Amino acid sequence: MKAWVFTKTHEPLQLKEVADPQPSPGTVIVDVKATGLCHTDVTILDDPGWMDLVNAPVILGHECSGVISAIGTDVEDYQVGDRVGVCPVDPDTKVSIGGGIDGAYATKIKIPATELIKLPENVSFVQGAAATDAGMTSHHAIFAVGQAQKGMKVGIIGLGGLGEFGANMAVAEGCEVLIADPKPAAQAIAKKLGITKIYQDVIEMKPEKPDLIVDFAGFGTTTTNAIKAVKDEGTIVLVGLGKLQAEIDTSELITRRLKLLGNNGGNNQDIAAVYRYFNEDKLHPTLSTINFDEIDQGLDRLRHGQVSGRLIAVLDQ
Repeated sequence: MKAWVFTKTHEPLQLKEVADPQPSPGTVIVDVKATGLCHTDVTILDDPGWMDLVNAPVILGHECSGVISAIGTDVEDYQVGDRVGVCPVDPDTKVSIGGGIDGAYATKIKIPATELIKLPENVSFVQGAAATDAGMTSHHAIFAVGQAQKGMKVGIIGLGGLGEFGANMAVAEGCEVLIADPKPAAQAIAKKLGITKIYQDVIEMKPEKPDLIVDFAGFGTTTTNAIKAVKDEGTIVLVGLGKLQAEIDTSELITRRLKLLGNNGGNNQDIAAVYRYFNEDKLHPTLSTINFDEIDQGLDRLRHGQVSGRLIAVLDQ
């Protein structure tokens, strides 16, 4: 099969012919139909610190959907021909695909059956792949960690790939959504979602007293200002890693009884929820596609900020 293989930092991905994976007990082989490109993969390529976190050489890619082509023993809930999405992290071992084990920048992928989510017929493979990272993470941050409910005021910082998913789903659930993003393109997306409270900086939300603020940017000052802007006894959820450090006013946290929480990823249930939004035509994120052979070029576009929404590589469908 064809696969994009990572060998070491500052070396380009290599498109290689490698042996087809074979199923083992508890696993399936998925013929990949769509695979999403992520900034994490750019970081793996560019940051030497990641060499200790991946089992190089390894096939990158951690967001995909496809069709089961082979099944190992002890797999009961799936059969050959099923359309599925793949959770990026094994719920039992916590090992991630595209880092800990071979990932989805390939024509086939071997996956534990516990990481599969059935893909509804009305949901495309492109949508199915996008849901497994951006959709999953934003859903988990807003609803599982942030406990957003209908009628709550939810502030979203950063309307990029994750923020757009999150804002769209919060609107669908009947939340009053507020957006902080200075980019005109992001503000245009917010308006398409019917969001009218749009700000340059999250601190401008303060008079609205949001119940929950989710920081999908994480640029330090965004977190600092989110703490100042959220209502008393409100919640701030951190997702973005634009910077690794932020200045926190602990007196605000203590005297106003705030909750400051972090989120990384999600689970199968989050992906299934995102599929329901797609299936019910309630979710319309910005998605663009490239060919499988263009994955290296697509990652370079991500590196230089030339992608709006999520970029998905499409294989033969």
